[in-house]
Amino acid sequence: MLPPAYPARVGRAIRRCLLIGSIFVGCSDGPGPVQTAKPDAHSTWGIIQTKIFAGQCVSCHTAGASFGRQSGLVLTPDVAYEQLVGAAPTNAAARADGLMRVSAIGQGMPGLLKSYLWEKINAPDQEHFYGDHLYYGEIMPFGGEPLTNGELAFIRAWIEAGAPEIGHVADPALLEDESRYEVPEFKPLAEPENGVQLHLPPFEIQPNSEREFFVVHPLNNEDDVFLERVQISMKSGSHHFLLYTFQDDIPPERLPAPYEYRELHNGAGEYVLTTVLTQFYHLPIAGSQWPFFDFSLPPGVAMRLPKNTVLDLNSHYVNRTSQPATGEVYTNLHFADPSEVEHEARLFSLNNFSISLPAGEVTTLEKDFTFSERTHVVQLVSHAHQLMVEFRAEMIGGVRDGELIYVAYDWEHPPLLKFDPPLVLERGEGFRLETTYDNWTDQEVNFGLLSTDEMMILFGFYYEE
Repeated sequence: MLPPAYPARVGRAIRRCLLIGSIFVGCSDGPGPVQTAKPDAHSTWGIIQTKIFAGQCVSCHTAGASFGRQSGLVLTPDVAYEQLVGAAPTNAAARADGLMRVSAIGQGMPGLLKSYLWEKINAPDQEHFYGDHLYYGEIMPFGGEPLTNGELAFIRAWIEAGAPEIGHVADPALLEDESRYEVPEFKPLAEPENGVQLHLPPFEIQPNSEREFFVVHPLNNEDDVFLERVQISMKSGSHHFLLYTFQDDIPPERLPAPYEYRELHNGAGEYVLTTVLTQFYHLPIAGSQWPFFDFSLPPGVAMRLPKNTVLDLNSHYVNRTSQPATGEVYTNLHFADPSEVEHEARLFSLNNFSISLPAGEVTTLEKDFTFSERTHVVQLVSHAHQLMVEFRAEMIGGVRDGELIYVAYDWEHPPLLKFDPPLVLERGEGFRLETTYDNWTDQEVNFGLLSTDEMMILFGFYYEE
């Protein structure tokens, strides 16, 4: 269940979840893994070279070949590692975003999120790739089938392990998964046996434009219900779909009328203030940037939706073509049997309100948060505004003290981190948030709602013993 970015900014996107050409010249992003021997064909890197690159990449990325000249990337065994790891891409947009062809800046999420190679081969996240990275080129292999899901998992494990040239850091059994990503066919969801279905019927998105709107759907539930599973099915072209409820303290005059579409922008492309102000009272429930999404909380865990819950549905579509496009969304909310709910899922927001960013300076802020009870964290996602360049969350206390658990470099589309099994925090343990901002403006920036302000929030779904 996605706790999307807090819906309280007024910029190109109010909040983003949920929540995945020329390719790649070679500046270093710092020293890579220390190497003491040449790799062999059975090392993780050797397997990538012989079993993945050799069959699907080397034929184009060879010295003298057109793709090799265009991209500056040669993937023959004699030079491939040096050309990839710690080398900046020739693609100007990716380089400006701080990506390396393969980043070895650290283990886990940092290296993956900073690796252009991963952006280029991650076919399951192509809606995000083509919607948000217009100048990154094409998904690779160009003109061919995407890599298998097993090959993607193997390469991902290698990058997350620091992209070493020698040694074994990924299980070769991953390669046994020969399935490939296929664009899911949009179709209505079957209605849940115990739950409700919400439907946004077909709507139009004008050529070369974006459309984002909200619409209230009352649940009309006479008693409390417990949400245990969410399914979302969307026509292609969706940037995201998010599902909110409202805070208890929303003023009656701010609560929108049911079933009325509230556009985020007017015909002139300006923000509609009444729509923006309502977002300040949102509480996130679920959401996705994927055409099809199906998520369940752990068995015996569910989120309570009190009687007469009012939901606010948010759809955002991007149409880069010269023809009108059509959007449509189905959402299924599956309810648990109350007698089977052992733990209530809740949402926390670890929020630093003390933000003061001097004009023209890079500033790093840090704040610690600890939990007073044993806590099981199911998901994490960050939120900040346009000045953020890095958002980190490290563990505090216990055997994992100081361990980097979450990192984001994209303020609009922070990664959603799921934990299965849940991340267990003992009493007194917690997170240290460290966020770096580049205030390139000529004004001091403080905490606030608007895009000219800033935020520093870590959202998480959790349950207690």
